[in-house]
Amino acid sequence: MNVIKKSLLNTLGYNFIPPDFLPKGKDEYYLRNEQNKNGIRYRQLTAYEIEVLVRNRNTSDDWNKILVSDAFNPELVQHCKFYGLVRIGKLEPYYLEFHNLKRPVGLYNSTIISCDFGDNVVVDNVNYLSHYITGSDVMLVNINEIATTDHAKFGNGFLKEGENENIRIWLEVCNENGGRKIIPFNGMLPGDAWLWTQFRDDDVLMNKLKSFTDKQSDKRRGYYGVIGDRTVIKNCRIVKDVNIGSDAYLKGANKIKNVTINSSAEAKSQVGEGCELVNGIIGYGCRIFYGVKAVRFFLASHSQLKYGARLINSYLGDNSTISCCEVLNSLIFPAHEQHHNNSFLCASLIQGQSNMAAGATIGSNHNSRSPDGELVAGRGFWPGLCVSLKHNSKFASYAILAKGDYPSELNIPIPFALISNDVHNNQLTVMPGYWFLYNMYALARNSWKYIDRDKRINKTQPLEFNFLAPDTINEIVDSLALLQQFTGKAWLLQQGLRKKITTEEAITAGKQLLENNDPVVNTLVITAEGFANSRRPVRIIKVLQSYQLFKKLVALYAAQQLVEHIRVTHPKNIAQLQESLPGSVALSAWSNAGGQLIRQSEIEKLIKHGHAGRVKSWNDIHAFYQEQGNNYNREQLVHAMAALKTVQSISLKRATPEVLHALLSQSIDTREWIDKGIYESRAKDYKNPFRKMVYNSQESMEKVVGKLSENAFIKQEQKSLLAYKKELQQLMSKLKLTGKTVIA
Repeated sequence: MNVIKKSLLNTLGYNFIPPDFLPKGKDEYYLRNEQNKNGIRYRQLTAYEIEVLVRNRNTSDDWNKILVSDAFNPELVQHCKFYGLVRIGKLEPYYLEFHNLKRPVGLYNSTIISCDFGDNVVVDNVNYLSHYITGSDVMLVNINEIATTDHAKFGNGFLKEGENENIRIWLEVCNENGGRKIIPFNGMLPGDAWLWTQFRDDDVLMNKLKSFTDKQSDKRRGYYGVIGDRTVIKNCRIVKDVNIGSDAYLKGANKIKNVTINSSAEAKSQVGEGCELVNGIIGYGCRIFYGVKAVRFFLASHSQLKYGARLINSYLGDNSTISCCEVLNSLIFPAHEQHHNNSFLCASLIQGQSNMAAGATIGSNHNSRSPDGELVAGRGFWPGLCVSLKHNSKFASYAILAKGDYPSELNIPIPFALISNDVHNNQLTVMPGYWFLYNMYALARNSWKYIDRDKRINKTQPLEFNFLAPDTINEIVDSLALLQQFTGKAWLLQQGLRKKITTEEAITAGKQLLENNDPVVNTLVITAEGFANSRRPVRIIKVLQSYQLFKKLVALYAAQQLVEHIRVTHPKNIAQLQESLPGSVALSAWSNAGGQLIRQSEIEKLIKHGHAGRVKSWNDIHAFYQEQGNNYNREQLVHAMAALKTVQSISLKRATPEVLHALLSQSIDTREWIDKGIYESRAKDYKNPFRKMVYNSQESMEKVVGKLSENAFIKQEQKSLLAYKKELQQLMSKLKLTGKTVIA
């Protein structure tokens, strides 16, 4: 049976805060007065103003409860019902216009309960407006209900006085069973979500993070909803317990409940037709429109949900777009793209710069008795058309999967790899370094476009978009050892060695073959172990090419970091340069903490400081991100030096001028090779007869897709290469670096 409460009409608009939760000596407006900072001085109505209001068919339970500014015009208030304390700012004989919506300033045809208004607002045909503080130049038109309850939390996972823990809002990210759930709060960064999900065995840390979140909350009941200056809300049905920043635009939404919509003049947010948003936080500069359904969600800044997208129990990082598909129980780092109606993503940690193709089904197949599987993918994850993956699976950075139904769990630790389900030969095929060998244009352009599209205002966490960075370099270094092991084992087996081959024996044999660039490697059938939970073989192809490529990439990375260091320090000679370099270097592990790369040892130190009480709040953790960002260039230089020493046995601190010359010269050669690859991989699209056949002529094709010679990105990269070559030639001349030593 529905419980319908009956109360006296003269109490409507009063007693917003239940007596049990009203502090001693405070009235029900004390929080409202704290929130309202518009600076307007309100006064009571004059007898003449009351007369005009009555004549214009307005009613109030108590005209003494209607307060107005000195510039109030009663003629601009018509057919309204007022209950409780209502404060109205300046009303002047203007009309406001936004996107062809033109309405006169004033309050018309509305029921208004205990609200504050700034100057020159438009409130027209709002059936129920209750307990809101509205800024100036706001337009509220054709709204069924816009109201705030005394226990509103505006999408945060907080509890108010008297509420039980079981009603707290959690986001059950990464795993459908809730084992990695986190409490959302306004201002939560991707790194915060990652930190909370990853160390579940650390009870002390988990309790600390929960307490940090609770410290951010105000348990007091009675906060009003806020609508910021110049916000426009029109043709919406239900807006309940929603905080809205300035310059937002809401049109045609069905329901928005328990949500914060961050918006500002510099980063305007929009919610459009048919959307239903419940229990969420929306970052600055976001756009949500055309039938989106989002429940228990966090949408970080400058991201988009559109065309019927469904986002449930998930965190979507900054600068991302999801449309026409379903995403459940996932933690997604910044720069994620998912556009197709028939793609599906569930119970996954996707570490950014990712793209989901049409038909991709990521994480729907659980391989246990319970829906508790997970998938983890490094940066640049790209499952192709109709890819279907099983839980649990894990992928290194820039993994691309060819079309297919992958029948078993996968663990692919090699980066930049093309993974193919070879049904004909009943095997899984892995091609390391695919992007550099066959699709350099897409790889390079993606790094550039993510930097170009990073519109965040809050850059507390500096994001890494370069495809050569500590995470990918570490994966490359580990992959070199794996390629040595797999190659050596294949060669020893080919030699007829039947005894048990140790890992050390395989690595020794494989390293000799690969370092000598022995063509015999191309004749071997090289297989991997531990890449798939299956008896099918996993074949590694293009091993010799990818091995040499990976070594060049490590050298290029080291050269780039060295050049960046020289740009900052301006050494006059080699002695000064090497004196400025770090002394002892060791290859360190790194973590992708929400798109920001941080040394694992620093994460561990942060956790220890949390245990010891030295980290006391999320603000302290955010300060840690900033500190790590400030140290990133120096730490990256140390890492690059360590990687070069590990792979090439070169110490930059003690390298001869000839070795430094060779390193920088080789970096130019590698950059030239990359630049050539960018051009040639794009040129294929212009030479492919199956692409050209739909056009009447070459000119027609160029009108549609543009001229290759005028490709802005290619021209930009060519210009960047010329600048790099010129800079290095000047640098080597200044430092007197000469020689012909070639780095292997």
